[in-house]
Amino acid sequence: CRINAEDPYKFTPSAGRISNWHPPGGPGVRVDSHVFNNYFVPPFYDSMIGKVICYGETRHQAIQRMNIALSEMVVEGISTNIALHRDLMEDRRFNEGGTSIHYLEKMLAERKANA
Repeated sequence: CRINAEDPYKFTPSAGRISNWHPPGGPGVRVDSHVFNNYFVPPFYDSMIGKVICYGETRHQAIQRMNIALSEMVVEGISTNIALHRDLMEDRRFNEGGTSIHYLEKMLAERKANA
């Protein structure tokens, strides 16, 4: 999952100082990031602050590891899209597989229509 400094549902940037940064870890979990405690996210560049990569012996195990990793990740001081990724990892249709690259757009449109 690409972790961005942005509102998780409006996708507006969230520049500012990260007051607390604690990336997840464990078997099958990797985090690539340049961020640290007290890092200032500038408003002028790509909003990506890190990537969480999870793998497992099965799709289910990889999704489960990702959901746990996202729940353990701490980023305070700015808004991030972690909640959006968690929603996707818990989505029944996504977990069943067979979704296209347009699935997230469809999921968000359905939510908006049902709100």
